[in-house]
Amino acid sequence: MKIAIIGAMREEIDPLLAKMDSVVETKYANNIYYEATYKGKEIVIAYSKIGKVFSALTATILIEKFGCKIVLFSGVAGAISSDLKIGDLIIADGLCQHDLDITAFGHPYGFVPEGEVCIPTDLELRKIAHEVAKVKGITLKEGIIATGDQFVACSQKKSWVAETFKASALEMEGASVAVVCNALDIPFFILRAISDSANDEAGIDFDTFLESSAKVSADFILDMVERI
Repeated sequence: MKIAIIGAMREEIDPLLAKMDSVVETKYANNIYYEATYKGKEIVIAYSKIGKVFSALTATILIEKFGCKIVLFSGVAGAISSDLKIGDLIIADGLCQHDLDITAFGHPYGFVPEGEVCIPTDLELRKIAHEVAKVKGITLKEGIIATGDQFVACSQKKSWVAETFKASALEMEGASVAVVCNALDIPFFILRAISDSANDEAGIDFDTFLESSAKVSADFILDMVERI
């Protein structure tokens, strides 16, 4: 069974690739896919590029072309919840698109006909994550993660997303991966390490803590892979 691991930036996949065996690169659809093994497991790692369109494309290719049966996402996010600090880990129990807006037709934010505002992640994969956290002796937060094609560095926008979607964190890829996996009936899991607080200082914090937070997320994902 092949396991896909996606990161949106090279900083998010480099810590993963450093621990893989027998890495083979495949160039396809203007991207590179890394087929490898990790402790006997078949892995395909992809750097999707930032944003919903690229992450949806990458998730689809991993499933349809490479035959992956589980999709994991490892990366960083901005905190909405005051309980989340830089370096903390959060797993999504559901994902929504905060920038999806057809409210002019009477629909709620994040909704399109025949779609869902919030797509739940795989329960079994979340259970594995909590088992890993217990063994590692770390606190793992869980909550709704909101996705949009914008880097949020605005306290007002952050508050609006919190109130509208009851979200705990913000990022730019998770919900589009969720849409693809939900449509194709593929178990999926989204893990994020906090790199900033999505406020006016977010750009500075993101640049400072991107690599260290990405490594925290990558290390945790690999511990999960061992248990899948």
